[in-house]
This record gives sequence, structure tokens and C-alpha cells, in this order.
Amino acid sequence: MDFNDTPEEAAYRAQVRDWLAANAPKKREASSDPEGGDGMAASKAWQAKKAAAGYACITWPKEWGGQGGTPVQQVIFNQEEAKHPIPGNPFQIGLGMCLPTVMTFADEETKKRFVGPAIRGEEIWSQLFSEPSGGSDVAASRTKAERVDDGSGDWVINGQKVWTTGAQFSDYGIVIVRTNPDVPKHKGLTMFWLDLKDPGVEVKPIHQMSGGSGFNEVFFTNVRVKDSQRLGAEGEGWKVSLVTLMNERLAVGGASGAGWSQFMDVARKTPSHDGATALTDQAVREKLADWYVQAEGLKHTRNRTMTALSRGQTPGPESSIGKIISAVQMQDLANTAIEMLDQYGIINDPDLAPLHGAFHSSVMFAPGLRIAGGTDEILRNIIAERVLGLPGDIRVDKDVPFKDMPTGR
Repeated sequence: MDFNDTPEEAAYRAQVRDWLAANAPKKREASSDPEGGDGMAASKAWQAKKAAAGYACITWPKEWGGQGGTPVQQVIFNQEEAKHPIPGNPFQIGLGMCLPTVMTFADEETKKRFVGPAIRGEEIWSQLFSEPSGGSDVAASRTKAERVDDGSGDWVINGQKVWTTGAQFSDYGIVIVRTNPDVPKHKGLTMFWLDLKDPGVEVKPIHQMSGGSGFNEVFFTNVRVKDSQRLGAEGEGWKVSLVTLMNERLAVGGASGAGWSQFMDVARKTPSHDGATALTDQAVREKLADWYVQAEGLKHTRNRTMTALSRGQTPGPESSIGKIISAVQMQDLANTAIEMLDQYGIINDPDLAPLHGAFHSSVMFAPGLRIAGGTDEILRNIIAERVLGLPGDIRVDKDVPFKDMPTGR
């Protein structure tokens, strides 16, 4: 692994730092529910400023508003941007997952219509995959699309999606639906893009225990879409969805909360039962050592990704590994911090709690992070089968027509 920037990368980093120093916000605006869309005006203004300078989607071709840059340049910008108090990013799903899928599979007219407004932050997109009967198993989708029998070639969608991030403030979305129940589950899927303001689309925010409302239920009742809104061939939705899922896993794998160093700072100031500080407790010190080792392993695993990107290579299984480790560590660290703080641990007021309530946020966020983009169990299977070469799970439903699969009812 090479831990240093190349001369070209160092020059690009300096360029990015100069631009951010001149243009990035100096302080973050307070918002009561950023997941639910608070602070949207500031987010859109920052996105528009990045787009005008070519920093919104660095790896995208110049004709679509990017720089035609390399993946490592995008990583460099993300690293430098994270040092500033920037507003929330409601565009991550659209630009990181939905629009790459649209750009890969849509026709030219569709791409010209949607890519520009999305990259400038004028329109927001959601990804509609998970359902009550299928989360990690995307191919178990029961939301269906049927051809309209009037010669128009249009489709009518009926069904339900759940855990859809940002749907309440999104303009458009990509949805995976079942178009053929007579073939095995992976072969009968098709993907469409659709207008979330169309008649028959109902979005219901889910109130989370964190107090936010970033997730939603989305119901489809006789929602009519044109065949031109189809992404990829009919019945090829699974292959199309893999483009989206790979981008999601990479994004989730880079998520982080309060880390071991922040925990250690708080432990130094927290009284222990014997009059010393919590940092003198052997159990706390043991936990800190474990988290430090995990954090260093994660850092070097990400360095492997950086090295591969810098050399123009395709990264290996680092994203799956990173997501498993980071999500579990976030949950363990935050739970330990709340317990260490004793009665003060129940105070979640950002103005009173240590680190402005960062540990409390992690306690609420980490369980969802362990599910998003593939559960721990799914990712362990991927690593076992595709990295270690271990035998795959027995999948009795692999070759069974979807209509013949038991439903549990």
C-alpha cells in the first residue's frame, strides 16, 4: 500500500483545499430533523455552488457536469470537505446510487432531462427497493407492474416499499418491481424510474426512536408509468439493481460516528466509582485498545481501496469488510459510552450531553447502519463465498417460479 499522495494527487488536494477555504460555509445551520429535510435550502445552495465549480460529481463526464476526474480525486474532495461545517447531504442517494443507474440504462432523452437538475441539487431522488417481505433479499420484491391492455405499452404499478430514505422530499425515484411471477425470483424483475408526485403514490414518513423521520413507507395504487421509463430490459431488473446496490454498499461502508479518541477524551473527564476517572478502569482500557486496533485496521483497509483507485484498479471486498466492522464498532462504542456516563447517559440534549449528543446519535443510528446496504449476515456470506471460497448457502428457492414460493400466510 502507498499511504502518500502522488504529486498529481497532492496538487489536486491543494486546489480543493483552496477552493473550500474560499467557498465552504463557516458554520453549520441548526436543524431539528436533518433526516426529514430540515435545512434543505442550505443543502441546495451548497450543492449548486459545488456543481458550478465542477466538484459535485467529480468522476462524471464533463458533458454531464462533472470533471471527468478519477475516483481518487473524488475521495480527496470528500476527505477535505468533511473538515468543514457543511450542511446535510440529501443528494447522496440520488447522485451516488440512482443517477448512475439512470446514466447507465436510460435513453439519451431521459439522461438529458434529469442529470443536470440532479447534479445542481434542483431535484432529489430516492431508491425504492426494500419491502415488508424483502429487505436484504431484494429479489423477493412483491410490488408488481402489469402491462396496460390498451396498446399504449404503459405499465401499472401496485404494492408497497418501506425504509425509503428521503422519499418525503424527493421528486423522483427508481423502483424495482415484479413483472413476471412465472420465473425464478431473480429473473422476473424490472426497474423503472418514476415521478413520486404522480397520482397513486403515497408517502408516509416513519417516526424513528432517534426523533428523526428520514425513512418512509411508500404505497403505489394503480400508478401508471410509460415503457420509456423502464431502465434496462424487461426481466433484467436484478442486473440493473446490482449497479445501484454496489454504490450503496460503498457509501454505507464509509459512514462513521464518534470514535475511540472522542470516547477517550470523555473517559478522562468522567468520574469512576473509586474516585479516579473512567480511563483508569481496566475494562474501559481493554475496550479502547480493541476499538483502536479495529480503527487502524479499517484505516488501512480503506488505504487499500485508495491505492487501488489511484492505480486505476477495481477495489476488492473492502467495502463489505469496512461496513461490518464500522457499524458494529459504532454500536459497541456508543453503548459503552452511555453506560459509562451513568445517570448522565440518559441526557440527550445536544446542549448538555458530551460531544453534543454524538454518542446518543450513534446509539440510535448504528442498528440501522447494520441493516442498510446489506445486513451483517449477508455481507459475511459474501465475504465467505466470494473472498474465502467457502461453499455457498443452500438456496432452495433459486430455481422455483416466484408464484410457487411459500409466502408464510
